[in-house]
Formats: sequence, C-alpha cells, structure tokens
Amino acid sequence: MVLAIEWRDVDQPVIRLIDQTALPHQERYLDVATVDGLVQAINDLAVRGAPALGAAGALGVAMAMNQASREGWEDSRLQSEVQRIRDARPTAINLAWGVDQVRGAMPEGVAAVLRLAQELVAEDAAANRTLSSLGADWILERTGLAQVRVVTHCNTGALATTAWGTAYGIIHELHDRGHLGLVYADETRPLLQGARLTSWELQQDGIAHVVQADGAASSTILRGLVDVAIIGADRITANGDAANKIGSVALALACARAGIPFIVAAPSSTVDLSTKRGEDIVIEERASDEVVSFNGHRTAPEGVTGFNPAFDVTPHDLITAIVTERGVVEPAAHPDPELLASIAR
Repeated sequence: MVLAIEWRDVDQPVIRLIDQTALPHQERYLDVATVDGLVQAINDLAVRGAPALGAAGALGVAMAMNQASREGWEDSRLQSEVQRIRDARPTAINLAWGVDQVRGAMPEGVAAVLRLAQELVAEDAAANRTLSSLGADWILERTGLAQVRVVTHCNTGALATTAWGTAYGIIHELHDRGHLGLVYADETRPLLQGARLTSWELQQDGIAHVVQADGAASSTILRGLVDVAIIGADRITANGDAANKIGSVALALACARAGIPFIVAAPSSTVDLSTKRGEDIVIEERASDEVVSFNGHRTAPEGVTGFNPAFDVTPHDLITAIVTERGVVEPAAHPDPELLASIAR
C-alpha cells in the first residue's frame, strides 16, 4: 500500500509526499523541507484528501520549526508561517485541525510537536480501518446483497489519507470480504482524481472497476446499475451536511430518486461541530484555467472565464448514512441539529 505522506529524517528532516499530480503515469516523490514548498504542494494538489491534509498540517508545524531554526526566524515569523500552512485550503477542516492538534506543543520543542504529529498519523490509519469495517457492516445489513455494486466520486484511498482509505476503505473492505461487485469510479473533473488516482489504486488492489464521465453517474444510478454510492468528505457540519469534491451532490440527488443508499465516510476529525450547517462552509474556488484548459491546452474560447468551485455541499436530508470510526448515523432518517456530536472527535 502506498504512503501519501510520511516524515523522513535522514540527512535533513523532510515531509515525503507522493506527487499525486504525476500519477498514474509516474510514481514520483517530493521531499519538502520548507513552508513555501508545503503550501505549494497543498495548493497544487500534490498532497490532497482530508486525512492526508490533516497529517500535512501537523507534520508541517514540525517542519516549519526546523526551518525557523535553520534560518533564524523570530517567533512572530514562525507563527505567521504556521498560519500559512493552516489556511492553505479553507474548505478542508482537517488541514487546520492537524495544525491545531500540535500547535500548543510548540513551546516544548520540535520533538514534542513531532511526537504528537506522528501519533495523529497512526490514529488516522487505525480510524480508517475501523470506519471501513463499520461501513461495510452497515451496507451488507441494509442492502442484504451478496455482491454490492458501488459508485464513488473523487479519491478517498490511501492516497487521500495516511493509510488504507475512507470511502475507498469501505470498498476495499467489501472486496476483501468477497462482497464487492463492479465499482464505477467517476472521473472527477476538472482534475480527474477519480480517473488518475482512484482507478490507479483500484488497479493496484485488483478490484474490478470502470471509469465513467461525471455526467454519466446519475444515469448509472437511475438505470439500476449500482446498489450504493460511497464518497468521502472534506468537512461535515453539526447537522450532517457534508462538503466534498464538486459533483458529489449530483450522486446524492440521483440516489434519493433511485431509493439507494448514499453514504459519506470520513474520520471523526472531519466533523466540524462549530459549523452548524452546510451554508456556513467556505467553498474554495480554484483557478479558472483548470476548467477552460485540459492538459495544458485551452479548450474554451479565448477570453472565456471558468467557474471552478472545488467543492459542493450535500444537504443532510440526502445522506443516508455518515460513517466515522466512532459509529454510523443516518441524517436523512433521523435529522438533528447536533446529529454528528455522537460520532465526532
């Protein structure tokens, strides 16, 4: 299983990232030792996925402290650089959460911060395994099927986490139990995380799948070709609204019409109890060129501007189940303004 992010301390302490912009054609790694390098990797999506960003935030604080020591920064500069890491992607709660988990230990030194960060990484890997088992149990009990056909959106495997995966982890768990049918992986425009990353992981794991255009997903669901949709999340609010990669809400709407489960899977750290509902989530807008160009070539007429929200929000009444390592709740069937408190960290 590939590691999306890890701490390396050989010649110089670095955060080693698999460069997800190069996959699937090249397995390339980045050794990041500066705040500028980490923020660029986050913004370029060389590292992405809510849990992996949490690890990047926590490990990034230790990395920034090492850089401060090398370059003789004043404390005010160090704090401002740590804040830059925290704010690099506003929608994904895990990045800020990862920074906040270790920031209070900064006066104790790099070793104390790094210890907390590495504990966070280990806890996330364990949480992914637990939520995958809980999610698979829920699906098999709810559907009663021996072979479950799945549609998923974006990438939620080991590449998006510290290990194993969230929504992908449930898919993998079903596969390991012998209960997985065909997987439909949405390509996930405009940056093709499904086609480039999820398909790559599915192929590595020997899981039967096809890649489909995002626009085909609703039809696939309504034609009865899948039994359940499983996606991840970048932020889940107190009432169960969930922000995820743009295009996710279309699956939820189709699942509601088809009467099949729509499941959101994420570690408990992705639950943001301080945000009460989805309307309060800040939606990141990325560069126009990602929409009006493809592979370096412009596809829209010159002068046309692209609209590029990176995420959408699925209302809780369209979500059949939310799974974290702490349990499963059913927002559509049991709405509550504080629903997620029982499975939040």
